[in-house]
Amino acid sequence: MRWFIAITVACSCLTVSIAADKDDKFVPLFDGKSLDGWVGTVKPDKDSKIADWKETWSIKDGIVQCTGKPNGYIATANGYSNYTLRLKWRYPADAKAGNSGVLLYVQKDDAVWPVCIEAQLRSGRAGDIWLNFPPETKLAIDKDRFDETNKEKRHYWRIGKDDAVEKPFGEWNQYEITCVGGDITLIINGKKVNEGKNGNLTKGRIALQSEGAEVAFKDVEIKLLGK
Repeated sequence: MRWFIAITVACSCLTVSIAADKDDKFVPLFDGKSLDGWVGTVKPDKDSKIADWKETWSIKDGIVQCTGKPNGYIATANGYSNYTLRLKWRYPADAKAGNSGVLLYVQKDDAVWPVCIEAQLRSGRAGDIWLNFPPETKLAIDKDRFDETNKEKRHYWRIGKDDAVEKPFGEWNQYEITCVGGDITLIINGKKVNEGKNGNLTKGRIALQSEGAEVAFKDVEIKLLGK
């Protein structure tokens, strides 16, 4: 009888585990070996020459590497509307500062700073939101978190802007970003750090930013949430 109970419990646990896996519909946005499915945009140099974006971005051992130079981004070839995006990022252990961003609802792939909503990744400010660019981009965010010092009037602090939500340089952080019907929620390392509602952008490409600092990404995956 004891053996029967033990086997039954074990089988029940296995069933639960399998069911959970089936319900977890996240799919990777990188194949782990190449940049297939992504398109790069880089800032021209002073002589208007455009470098090969694949000199800025590469994949090694399943990790997406970005040199940070020149400025620009890589974006998914396809656009997305309702989804949850998960990814991990880190700056080098010996970094003195870091800067990057996750661009949501990218509307054009030929502009270095495209119309979109930026989920900030700058070190110390990850979780802030930038609107690129009003009035083409609109999102209702708590007015108490509006950055009055920003001359362009498009920056919003994260919730608890002085809280330590990022891990030390060299360690992996996780972003979880949910976009549904123009509403956006940002979670960093399990903590909700920002949200906006009733945005006018509801579909677009997803992009990772190159902005002057070496940065790495991994486990970039998406779960579609339906229409």
